[in-house]
Amino acid sequence: MASRPVFSAVGTPEHLVHETLVSFSWNPGFASVQKKKNVTAMHAAAKSQGLFPLLEVSTKSELELGRRLSAFSLKIHTEIGEISLESAFQGSKVFEGGGPYVDIYEGDAWAAKKDERLKTSGALVGFNFFGQEWPLVPKTAFYDWLYLSALQPHQEFLKRLEYFRGFTDIEFNPQRSINCQARTCALLVSLIKLNALDDALRTQGDFIAVVASDSFKQNHSADLKQSLLL
Repeated sequence: MASRPVFSAVGTPEHLVHETLVSFSWNPGFASVQKKKNVTAMHAAAKSQGLFPLLEVSTKSELELGRRLSAFSLKIHTEIGEISLESAFQGSKVFEGGGPYVDIYEGDAWAAKKDERLKTSGALVGFNFFGQEWPLVPKTAFYDWLYLSALQPHQEFLKRLEYFRGFTDIEFNPQRSINCQARTCALLVSLIKLNALDDALRTQGDFIAVVASDSFKQNHSADLKQSLLL
């Protein structure tokens, strides 16, 4: 058995994202077909709890919308042009022993996450995105900001997400990491419902103020150290 979170948009200023842990039978293996079986099993278990329909947000999603919303598919506009969201996140990490490794920006998303320097530079101490420094707390602030900034121009299209009761990412292991693209999608829906996305993204301070309290309400991240952030 395995347990993975379903993230749902709450849509109130006091609480933006709700997390529900769902247990299901795990299909071991790294093949894509096995991961898709796990998505199906998880969604079936969630449906029995009234969580339906769900959108898997990853490259393993059965829906094109879910695959397009993967951090490995999204692009963000920067001063050096359009770069992969995953490359932007990984290349902005600052460690005790080095970083940010901005050359990662120009690589593809898959290579970015596997860069050896991310594993050998010591503890993560923050982020630096084209000179803008981001702290480790709130825990998911920088990742959320990158993701939502990439999606901000497409708000009318993204209102389709309001159809879903929740969002999942079968690749996300709550025992190993903190940031999750499915959680950020739920955050996006909450902000769109509140008509607050543009205001939240106006400045770094505004964004941190919006997400700060919600960052500490996630069960899966309560006891994790930030050095585990992936």
